[in-house]
Amino acid sequence: MLTLAEFDYRLPPECVATRPAQERDAARLMTLRREGGPPSHRSFRNLPALLSPRSVLVLNDTRVFPARLRGTKPSGGVVEVLLTRAVDGGEVWEALGRGLARLAPGASLAFGGGLCAEVVERRERGEVRLRFAGRSEAEVRRLLESVGEVPLPPYIEAARRRTAAAGGLAAGQAFPEDRQRYQTVYARVPGAVAAPTAGLHFTAELLARLTAAGHQIVYLTLDVGPGTFRPVESADPTRHEMDPERYRVPEATASAVNRARAEGRPIVAVGTTVVRALESAVAPDDDGGVRAGAGETRLYILPGAAFRVITDLVTNFHMPRSTLLMLVAAFAGRGRILDAYAEAVARGYRFGSYGDAMLIGGGGGGDGGAAPPEGTAA
Repeated sequence: MLTLAEFDYRLPPECVATRPAQERDAARLMTLRREGGPPSHRSFRNLPALLSPRSVLVLNDTRVFPARLRGTKPSGGVVEVLLTRAVDGGEVWEALGRGLARLAPGASLAFGGGLCAEVVERRERGEVRLRFAGRSEAEVRRLLESVGEVPLPPYIEAARRRTAAAGGLAAGQAFPEDRQRYQTVYARVPGAVAAPTAGLHFTAELLARLTAAGHQIVYLTLDVGPGTFRPVESADPTRHEMDPERYRVPEATASAVNRARAEGRPIVAVGTTVVRALESAVAPDDDGGVRAGAGETRLYILPGAAFRVITDLVTNFHMPRSTLLMLVAAFAGRGRILDAYAEAVARGYRFGSYGDAMLIGGGGGGDGGAAPPEGTAA
């Protein structure tokens, strides 16, 4: 039986990245073969030469919206909410809240900029439903652009709060760069409250180089929710439940993936969100073909799971005991991943959403001698 302790490892605080790299594609890239052998160490901008020929890269084009709101209660007390998604036509939103413990349904909240909400329902774990009376979803999203803040992972948010307090600033004012850098360059569809962080390393130039090298790039959308950071609290990780997340696989993406699969070409998932969307989109009575369309997934991938679609994975280095680490361990083997993480710590890799990356693949063209040494351009 799996235990949560099996996904723990030593992570010194100085290895956790709380600021983005100066250049997106200058992040370091560890390459690891699923079948064995030592990892190699490159720069992310070497990626085109490290992929097997004619790979299909699948990217998540969700866009992080400024979902964090700070406001006041009727008493004047401070509240903070994280909007997660619109329901019931867009006037009502599901959210996570702080400072709402004593508020009864019907209480009003003011967030500035003309944006006010009524508490509809309070649930467990800080969950709440808010009604923005008379506002469409589009109107709320427009106002969020001026009064909302970009939500960040809890450990980055904590660092921002400390920095802001030391400088006498509001938490959202400490690092305005987050609005741009905690967003992929190809982000298009608003709906996420967390970035698909493996994609943060791509630049427009790198995407062009990948295409020029003969690789194909396609997109899907999975709106990353706050559950991606929710800790596993049970000693038995199989008892953890994933929060639902919406996804959509376009027809062109499904066709490209199915064609590559039929031709034996690599299918590279850029990030764990892409893995979960693709594996959720497989028809249960099919031989592994991906279906186009929209859906909602709670897919929870643990060691022992079968991967029916992807052959390679680009991903960041994840926090101990996280569901993200469990997914990566399922793909490459728990022991192999923990050994690679120990080497990454020893070599000073940066961990977390703003950290460095791994390419885990089946070999092919991605051998250690296929690209220049770490830190040079391909």
